[in-house]
Amino acid sequence: MGDERLNVLLIGSGGREHALAWKLSESPRLKRLFAAPGNPGICEHAVMCALDIDDHAAVVDFCKREAIDLVVVGPEAPLVAGIADALTSAGISVFGPSQAAAALEGSKGFTKDLCADAGIPTAAYRRFTDADAARAYCAERGAPIVVKADGIAAGKGVVVAATLDEAIEAVDACFAGAFGEAGAEVVIEDCLVGEEASFFAISDGVTVVPFGAAQDHKRAFDGDTGPNTGGMGAYAPPPVMTDALMARTMDEIVRPTIAAMAARGTPFKGVLFAGLMITESGPQLIEYNVRFGDPECQVLMMRLECDLLDLLCSAAAGRLAATPPTFRPTPALTVVMAAKGYPGSYRKGTPIGGIAAAEAVDGVKVFQAGTALQAGKLVAAGGRVLNVSATGRTIAEARERAYRGVAAIEWDDGFCRTDIAWRAMERGA
Repeated sequence: MGDERLNVLLIGSGGREHALAWKLSESPRLKRLFAAPGNPGICEHAVMCALDIDDHAAVVDFCKREAIDLVVVGPEAPLVAGIADALTSAGISVFGPSQAAAALEGSKGFTKDLCADAGIPTAAYRRFTDADAARAYCAERGAPIVVKADGIAAGKGVVVAATLDEAIEAVDACFAGAFGEAGAEVVIEDCLVGEEASFFAISDGVTVVPFGAAQDHKRAFDGDTGPNTGGMGAYAPPPVMTDALMARTMDEIVRPTIAAMAARGTPFKGVLFAGLMITESGPQLIEYNVRFGDPECQVLMMRLECDLLDLLCSAAAGRLAATPPTFRPTPALTVVMAAKGYPGSYRKGTPIGGIAAAEAVDGVKVFQAGTALQAGKLVAAGGRVLNVSATGRTIAEARERAYRGVAAIEWDDGFCRTDIAWRAMERGA
């Protein structure tokens, strides 16, 4: 693509996409940024498009009409549905994997089989399409044990069962249709013990470079209690991911995966997100995602020093430099503000204010995740609604700034965890 200025279409509407839009807008190579469907925060950086992203033909037509040079796909569902294939077939450059390569997230069983074939460290497992056989396997292995719906289930298809009864209940829920088609097959695996971390890498199908690590908080309430969520906060870099562990993750997990996918004739282009368990024996793969994490993307973008658009273009074009992207040394942290009741039922349409006051705090940026405009006023329109993010000289300073930002938000119906980065605090970071 050279150095010409580019028209870019960003697909998605969450906090992850707001962070990507914010960072893409800083590129001197950006001509125009469009977003479909976007949100009120994203519209500060992009032109909103009322596109049905499930209608691939409509997306292709839009890209041709607006002379789009690059499509950046934020969420996983369009990738698993094959949007990258439709764009590529039409000669449109896209950052995101093909449908076949997106099976790394679209099918947990596919990933486990690939790990077994390539010798990638992960928990022992079995795949099931029969409930009786799955129950018998749970009884044979004993608890704790992990039950996963094979397909994508918006982060809700995984149960870490502490007892056999919980495991049986999870198996029954999958086969009873609790997760739709995603639960038609079930993966049951041993429960790994250690500390979780999120690791990211960018690949052009052959070359792969690390894109940093983060640590998020899945439980809804302080002390890692309550139900699992899509993520209540994150920070980077996590102290647990030492340089040695980052190198091992690339050598033992990421590079073998990229090589295996290329050998299968389904090269992986895009961002590969490895959910890791750091065990006594080293990093083990819990699962792959084929997009930036949310809220991990927010802290990665806060720290990214190089031109994001250049990086994504290079990966999409198959000419990624072997030199890893550069990050600022300053840590970043984000606190998710969610609607009361999330991840269960919650109200929509409640008014939100104070974003400008929050962003007046040094180092703070508020990314909008589940917001909408009603009569010109900002309101909550989802479960996870705001990502109050901050940088600082230390994780502790970034955390203090982020919570000062939270205190400035005016939203009576919102709540957040007050202990984001508690592991780092225990380490004195």
